[in-house]
Amino acid sequence: MEAQFSTLGAIIGLVIAIVLIIRKIQPAYCLILGALVGGIVGGGGLDATVSTMVSGAASMMSSILRILTSGILAGALIKTGSAQKIAETIVDKLGEKRAVMAIAIATMIICAVGVFIDISVITVAPIALAIGEKAGLSKSSILLAMIGGGKAGNIISPNPNTIAVSEAFSQDLTAVMMKNAIPAVCALIAAVLLSSALAKKTDTPITAEDLEKANEKDLPSFLTAILGPLCVIVMLALRPIAGITIDPLIALPLGGIICTLATGNAKNLVSYTEFGLSKVIGVSILLIGTGTIAGIIKASALQYDVINVLEAMHMPAFILAPLSGILMAAATASTTAGATVAAQTFAPALLSSGVSGLAAAAMIHAGATVLDSLPHGSFFHATGGSVNLTIAQRMKLIPYEALIGLTSTVISIILFLIAG
Repeated sequence: MEAQFSTLGAIIGLVIAIVLIIRKIQPAYCLILGALVGGIVGGGGLDATVSTMVSGAASMMSSILRILTSGILAGALIKTGSAQKIAETIVDKLGEKRAVMAIAIATMIICAVGVFIDISVITVAPIALAIGEKAGLSKSSILLAMIGGGKAGNIISPNPNTIAVSEAFSQDLTAVMMKNAIPAVCALIAAVLLSSALAKKTDTPITAEDLEKANEKDLPSFLTAILGPLCVIVMLALRPIAGITIDPLIALPLGGIICTLATGNAKNLVSYTEFGLSKVIGVSILLIGTGTIAGIIKASALQYDVINVLEAMHMPAFILAPLSGILMAAATASTTAGATVAAQTFAPALLSSGVSGLAAAAMIHAGATVLDSLPHGSFFHATGGSVNLTIAQRMKLIPYEALIGLTSTVISIILFLIAG
């Protein structure tokens, strides 16, 4: 018989984890401790709590394996200069007059092909600052364009968050990626419009010190740079197109190897994979901690109590999908952790209420991009540092970022209402 925990215990555990994360304690440990306290307070007893935590962490293993192998692609794109070349080409083609659009699209594509959103922003930042200085843009507008483009790319990428929600609902990764294609385009448009409104903001001018970060390394040609990601897209698309399934566990690292070989860096393959591993090990460990608290929440009455509250307010059950994504991402200040906790916890309830797994995964995923950049997460600080914004300046962008994420969420809901 499975252990049962109270809603109060699950909430207390989550609150403890949030408070500790805000106090800058290692997030994985915060989530594990929150799960332990929540399970005990929730009436499960020590043995049952630990057992449920272990089971919750174990349920994340398939996602973690795919994320670990995705590091090969991310490492190759970054270390070969392919990611930077793709970004530079897009910015050069669109030119200074469309600088904001170029920056947003470049970050979107870099993120969409499998580079984590924070790394995508950091990769594009030197290029964006250089073109922004020529076009007279503010650092705030540049960063918002990159973050907005990254959010758009993130919900259509083979990144950890997409892998986690597709696993939770037993959906094909490519299908989940494509389900949010229209919301991603709408988020991109919102990012361009909002960034353009901040373009001449005078309190965050680009200085000579900001431009010192530009990277002048030799880069591959655009065709060789795009070859690896293109192969990944083709391999993942074979299932819906031809009924041939190539798991992301195979497609993602193979794309990284192709990228490395195509750019003439075969001798660096080992070092690039090690670099890629260093970029995904943190999120993999985070997901283990996420799994422990997700296990406790999933075994509690929380999901049913939330549904009862929605019913009492005469709100449809499907609202649980985007709402849970928004709240859990805000709690963890992480798209991946938020989407994972929401998907793992509420998948059974959403499916039993008649919401299709694909639509629910898409709505949770989009919702997780609304409040995922709060100050108690690393994304807030990493992105602010990429363009030398102060914490106060970075804080001012949060409402705009939320609007971009909310745009994709609302469009995802509308698509569900239209097509199911």
